[in-house]
Order: sequence, then structure tokens, then C-alpha cells
Amino acid sequence: MSLQSIADLACPAPLGASETVLLGHGSGGKLSADVMRGVFLPALGNPLLACLNDQAIVSIGEVKIALSTDSFVIHPLFFRGGDIGSLAVHGTVNDLAVGGAQPLFLSAAFLIEEGFPIDSLRRVVASMRRAADIAGVTVITGDTKVVERGKGDGLFINTTGIGLVPSDVELSAHRARPGDVILLNGSIGEHGIAILAQREGLEFESEIESDSAPLNGLCAAMLEASTDIRCMRDLTRGGLSSALNEIATQAHVGIDLRESAIPVREEVRGACEMLGLDPLYVANEGKLIAIVAPDAAEDVLRAMRNHLYGAQAAIIGRVTDSLAGMVTMRTPLGTSRIVDMLAGDQLPRIC
Repeated sequence: MSLQSIADLACPAPLGASETVLLGHGSGGKLSADVMRGVFLPALGNPLLACLNDQAIVSIGEVKIALSTDSFVIHPLFFRGGDIGSLAVHGTVNDLAVGGAQPLFLSAAFLIEEGFPIDSLRRVVASMRRAADIAGVTVITGDTKVVERGKGDGLFINTTGIGLVPSDVELSAHRARPGDVILLNGSIGEHGIAILAQREGLEFESEIESDSAPLNGLCAAMLEASTDIRCMRDLTRGGLSSALNEIATQAHVGIDLRESAIPVREEVRGACEMLGLDPLYVANEGKLIAIVAPDAAEDVLRAMRNHLYGAQAAIIGRVTDSLAGMVTMRTPLGTSRIVDMLAGDQLPRIC
């Protein structure tokens, strides 16, 4: 793989405003935030949308309902550890779960390019069914559209999910408080590196698989351990850095991380070093962070470690009352550095 091809992997990060949509506008980083605040919120803004959580939670009578929608444009469609079908289920289930909801139902819309193999479509749908069964959700409605050959890049999927939120659960980024503890359920960067390796034909000594997984069972176990969880976020586009920067901005707090406490598999760390990537910004599809009141942190951490998808859970930092809106990290050398949100994306078409 040439140095030029590695350089070409990154989304463009312009110095100023752009009058056209760039790949980076879909990255979950600064450009995504710019288009949200500059285009969507002015036109569609309302109190629920302004929360900018991964889901909207509405009350109908005495019932609290969570609603989330997501589109999946990943390339390649099939990868080590999953495919676009299972990913579409996991992504929406997780967005509901980190809002404290029990996911119940999904819709699925398929945008298919003319000429896409029916056998591949069957494989995707079968994978979606298996993932839904494991997550305990049911696909109850959907839509199919076909576009002309050469105008759809194979297959895109949109899923929308609905779930129920217990009356005593309220999770939102703005609830983070100084002194709160930050928990992470496991090692980061595996999904993004697995996709990159397959896309570019890279080979490593140890095979790296996507961490794509349904996190609703883990979230339920955490909430059963304590209701003193301020918020949760799953780490997808933009990775750990983007999620924490969003929380710091929304809650007007600082976040202080310990680099040595953040689990990263050696294979992922080595791949990132070779490619000039930072694991903090690489996408995940089976990882979450939780901001937890200090008195509840040990109980929640114990519950996480007792779950399949939280065995490597760790305390990685704390919320502070200094440097509001910023994320900083203490290195093993005793120095500190700012962990900013990227303008674009290190790896486009990752979810």
C-alpha cells in the first residue's frame, strides 16, 4: 500500500466554510456539527431535536418512548465480524439503549442499485434477522427502492427503532456534573481498523474483527445496578473523542482522561501507528461510554464487567469544572494534551 493511498483515506478537512457537501459532513466530527447547527437546526429546530442525543425521548400520556433512526452506507458490505445487515440492527438498537430504552421494534428501508445480486441481498436480510433475534427486536415495517445501475453503490440501509423508557430513567449529556466518573466498556478502534484492513487489502499478524454488537443487554444491566447514570453514548463515527467532546460541549464541563486507562488492543494500536491514525478517533460499533455519579461508579463498573460486552470495562477519566467544553488527556509521561474533535473523518464510509 503506497503512502499516497494511505493519505487518500482521510476525508477532506477544509480550513473554511464549504458551499458544497463534503465527505467530512457525514463524519460525526466538526463538519457534521457545523451542518447540523447551520442547516438542520435552523430549519427543523425544536426542543427535542436541540438535545442532539442519539435518540429522541417523548412522553405519550404516562409512557416514555424512545425513537432513533440511522442510515448505513458502509463499504465493503461484508466484513470480518459482521455485514451491513447486522450493523444496521446493532446501530439503531444501541442508539435506543444508550438512551435508557428497551428496544422493541425496527423499520428497515433498502436503497438498492440495479444489478445487485439477489443472493447477496438474501445474505444481508438473513443476517439482519439473526441480529434482530439476538437483540430481542422485531422488524415490523420497511420500504424498498431501486436506483439505476451505477447510481447507488450496491446497497444502503436505513433503520428506525422504537423502544420504551422506564419512568425513573433520564439520560442526557447535559446532566454530566463535575466529579462524575467516565466508564468505557472495552477496547476501542476495532471496527474502523477491521473495515480499513478489508477495504485496502491490509494484513496484520493477528486478524482484527469488527466489534459490532447489540448493547441493549449491557445497558439494562448497568441501569439495574444504579439509576445514577447521567448519560451514555455509543462510540461510532468519530470514535471516543467525538462522543466525549459532544458531552463536554452540551454539559458545559471539562473532561479529563487518563491515556493509560483506555484499553486498546495491541493489534489495533500497531495498525494505527503504521497508518498514522489515532485510536481515539477510530469508529466502534460495540463500545459505549457512561458518565456516572461517583458514588455509583463501582457498582456500575462491576455490572459491566459481569456482562459479555463489558468484560474489559474500565474507568478512563472524570468530569471536571475546568476548561469547560474541552477534553484533555494525561499521558503516561505526566503531560497533558487536548483531545479535540476532528474536522472531518479519518475513515469515510465506515458505518
